[in-house]
Amino acid sequence: MPLSQWRPWVLLGVFSLLLFLISAATFSSLGVVLPAMVADQQWSWAQAGLGFTLLGAFCGGSAWFPPLVIRRFGVRAALLLGTAVMATGFLCLYLTPSVWFYFLGTALCGVAYQLMALIPGTHVLAAVFQKRAMAFGVYFTLGGLGGVAGPWIALGVMEASSGAWRPFWALQAIAALAIGVLCSLLIPSSAWLKQSSDHIDQKVKADAAAAASAPVQAPLAVYRTVHDWTLRQAMATPQFYILVAAYFVHLLSGATVSSLSVAHLSERGVVAGVAAGMLSLEGLMATVARLGGGLIGDLIDPKWLLMLAVGLLGVGSLALSVAETLPLMIVYAVGIGAGFGLTALAVTILLLNYYGRENNLEIFSTVCLVGALSALGPVIGGALRDVAGSFAPTFQLFGVAAGLVFVASLFMRPPRWKMTTYPQPGPTPPHGDAPYGSA
Repeated sequence: MPLSQWRPWVLLGVFSLLLFLISAATFSSLGVVLPAMVADQQWSWAQAGLGFTLLGAFCGGSAWFPPLVIRRFGVRAALLLGTAVMATGFLCLYLTPSVWFYFLGTALCGVAYQLMALIPGTHVLAAVFQKRAMAFGVYFTLGGLGGVAGPWIALGVMEASSGAWRPFWALQAIAALAIGVLCSLLIPSSAWLKQSSDHIDQKVKADAAAAASAPVQAPLAVYRTVHDWTLRQAMATPQFYILVAAYFVHLLSGATVSSLSVAHLSERGVVAGVAAGMLSLEGLMATVARLGGGLIGDLIDPKWLLMLAVGLLGVGSLALSVAETLPLMIVYAVGIGAGFGLTALAVTILLLNYYGRENNLEIFSTVCLVGALSALGPVIGGALRDVAGSFAPTFQLFGVAAGLVFVASLFMRPPRWKMTTYPQPGPTPPHGDAPYGSA
């Protein structure tokens, strides 16, 4: 096989490695290292929790920044800048003479997460793979394994250093520098990516035009637009806001379950070890769901994956709110885990299928901005706990929210291109961009 045919798979491995590293080193491991930091620095848990909130808020709120860097300087520049920011954030966590350095470190890691992970990753993989669901499924699966490995890496490093927490952050700073620089060197030039994306786009649009002109449409056929929508055009469609709502609900549920589920189940009489085990099962199910969704996302319309995902999120949240027995806890772990893993994958693919690849960088990053608001999930849960005396209303509220998104996605159709409003040259299929393959 020629080297050029291997390059897409090399890029898939590069971005999967990056996502694995930063997932393992940030969200999943911070909770393991934090108790030692709190004890050593004599912080309050309110201060410790604020660091988590800043990590999530800056991760979501900085989503507008990577597209600016990528459009002006290229993907390699974004990765190098993200590497420098991530290493600086870990260095702040390593030094941490006061809680303000801790806050600065988590904020920098949140910004670097976007520069190194989902936004450049999805941008490049969409430019080199025609079967995007398969590529994204592998990417999210391998990257998601970092969330599984992160706590064990943190525990291993701390055990090897006699319980000290600073060596872990020093190791993460070194690893971020080494892997970030190595991966950036493997990124092809902007000219090569442009040539590849044009070639892939031609194939995707040709297949979409042929499918639209077919006399009979398969019931589950994958819809793909033949036009490249701008961000403004996408934001003028209700489908965009349904996808934003789905992405928001999945982040909100994920952040809240990760931070509050063990405390909630413990209050309901569940042994802490079992509650933590359910959290691990949830992470495993998210990984399995991403892989499975990637395998079938090019065969059936991802709208059905989205409906399944938010439906599982709703069922899992409601089960968690009343869980005391093992069967209900398994329903919660499987539902929220699989729903969380599938939602991100389905939304990512649907944005490409509905609005095209040309402006997906800006469209996807705008959707990612809701991650900043999802950081409020644990705060909402804590406030409701103080008022109601239980975490159950929080999970019931989020379950109802997921149910509303499920209903909206049930009636969602692909957006129609309005030629009179947004004229754009290019081939038009015989039946236009009329919905097909979606009920």
